[in-house]
Amino acid sequence: MELPATNRMEKVISCFRKRPDAVARLICFPWAGGGSIHYARWGNVLHSSIEVLSVRLPGRESRSREPFHQSLQQVVDEVVAALVPLLKEKPFALFGHSFGAFTSFAVAEALKRVHNLEPVHIFLSGASAPYSETRIKAPKRSDLSDEDFLKWMTSIGGTPPELLANPEVLKLFLPALKADLHVVENYRCNKPEYPFLSCPLTCFDGKDDIPHDLQAWKSITSGDFTIRMLDGSHFYLKDSGNEKIILDYVTKQVETSEMDYL
Repeated sequence: MELPATNRMEKVISCFRKRPDAVARLICFPWAGGGSIHYARWGNVLHSSIEVLSVRLPGRESRSREPFHQSLQQVVDEVVAALVPLLKEKPFALFGHSFGAFTSFAVAEALKRVHNLEPVHIFLSGASAPYSETRIKAPKRSDLSDEDFLKWMTSIGGTPPELLANPEVLKLFLPALKADLHVVENYRCNKPEYPFLSCPLTCFDGKDDIPHDLQAWKSITSGDFTIRMLDGSHFYLKDSGNEKIILDYVTKQVETSEMDYL
């Protein structure tokens, strides 16, 4: 049985601060294994002109009993179905980190191709473009044993040490992370023959993270392309100083695009 549109949206989207008078919406996509709360709280911080909607995937938070998605197409289909009615109302921007950068990209492509909807800005963080050599040659992590997987997680940073040291918590946390990595590691797409977007695109990355092919993202848009490197490793955006830099930048860019849009 299909859920009514409002219920479907509330299942898939978390919004801490509804702002009916906002002039634009920022749609945020979680990193692998992530929930919706980290970004949803941005709604309490960002300027009142922007309403923040954070994507909640199955297998976590209020959807913990639902099976994980098996492919990026499943993620895209669900998110697009939930969002389209809202995205037709007012301008929107997309933000995604790591696994979330891939979902942002795939959702943007589907919105443009199927609904002729385009963001006013797309912000992609901590990831190579999916069709880049760097990404295609990256080692697969989702098939590692739990022990080797935890060693890798420790090496990239960003996961609290007390979490890594707690087997009971890890049992809850690892399945979602591995499921998301499985989705992204098995996702394949060709480099676009021509840019399908015309909006500005900004890439963020941590200076100490493994190198990502950020330049390759330029192929998806004919709009302005910017790279911002910030101090830190893979989860540089969890640092409060970096978060402030990101949010100030996002606010400025989205508000500027709103004026262009209007």
